[in-house]
Amino acid sequence: MESDLEHIFEKFPNGRREDLIPILQTVQDEKGFLSEQVIKDVGKYLDISINKIYGVATFYDNFRFGPVGKYHFRLCHGTACHVAGASTLLRELEKLLKVGTGETDQHGLFSLEVVSCVGACGLAPLVEVNDEYYTNISLDSLKELVKSIREKENNIL
Repeated sequence: MESDLEHIFEKFPNGRREDLIPILQTVQDEKGFLSEQVIKDVGKYLDISINKIYGVATFYDNFRFGPVGKYHFRLCHGTACHVAGASTLLRELEKLLKVGTGETDQHGLFSLEVVSCVGACGLAPLVEVNDEYYTNISLDSLKELVKSIREKENNIL
């Protein structure tokens, strides 16, 4: 059976171990997350065990193993963000989005992830939504951000 990843594998024709992360990034960009089948197919192509692939993929915060919402919130909880109130922001986000950490709401609109650090400590606290960064965010600006998204979507209030 041929993998539906063949068009991606063609971009990495040598199938080397050092292609693992770029292949996983390419697959996630296309599919939104890394499914169990994707991990198996990549392992077969690169002749790497599934355990080793999971070991690499779980080391990095950017890889996901399940679908995320249309608006994927990533809250930085590194030291600077923690000191600047990330825990308070997390509790508020869970209320505003009606999801817990690592969850996607029932409508597929919002998902929430806490990451250890995004490397922007001077801009703490920080929330990323679909690769757009919101820095020095306060409770009020967080509420306004979620409100503006809900108004834009005009369906789940």
